Amino acid sequence: MTQSREYFASLDLGKPLEEYDFVVLDTELTGLKVKKDEIVSIGAVRISKMRINIQESLYCCVCPSREVSKRSVLVHGITPAQASKAPPPKDVFLRLLEYSGNSVIIGHNISLDMGVINRCLKQSFRGTLHNLCVDTMRLARAYHERHWAGSPEGFDSEKSYNLKSLSHEFDLPLFPEHNAFNDALQTAYLFLFLIHKLQASSTWTLKDLKKVGGVRNRSAI
Repeated sequence: MTQSREYFASLDLGKPLEEYDFVVLDTELTGLKVKKDEIVSIGAVRISKMRINIQESLYCCVCPSREVSKRSVLVHGITPAQASKAPPPKDVFLRLLEYSGNSVIIGHNISLDMGVINRCLKQSFRGTLHNLCVDTMRLARAYHERHWAGSPEGFDSEKSYNLKSLSHEFDLPLFPEHNAFNDALQTAYLFLFLIHKLQASSTWTLKDLKKVGGVRNRSAI
């Protein structure tokens, strides 16, 4: 984790996006309280050369220390019995650390996922991820602000920015929601779509992407 912090502190942000690796991730929790509940599953998809590499995907259930709430089971479908048979958190987080490496992390409202992940990493390893993080929700808002600039209707500040609504709006392939892997894949499609639209005639660097969609990688929540 120290190496990761040093890597991102000195990372050259001036190269085209095609020269960086991205990991798109999502989590599901034991309950609906992100500040207290634990991760019950993690899904992630790799993007290399701005293409989804489905062969290098990650999906893991996690055996939490607390019981999965009935309300959350209705959301993600992972029962307490299924969670109890999953690998322990340390094993899963080691896989996540190896998988994410020095990739830029992408997610929809990614600050919440990273807050939970870093809280769990701090408990298990006394460290956190320091990867640069980009939020597709921020990218979508930036796209709409540019798209509606100067239009009579103006920017719709009440517009929904949830993953499903945006995927419908942009006519993207749709995957069953509230599954960590499916939501990561859905976010990957959204990310590539938005980058294509936002770049327009210019070629973005990682510095451009960070400026528009970058978020603070929260150490814990």
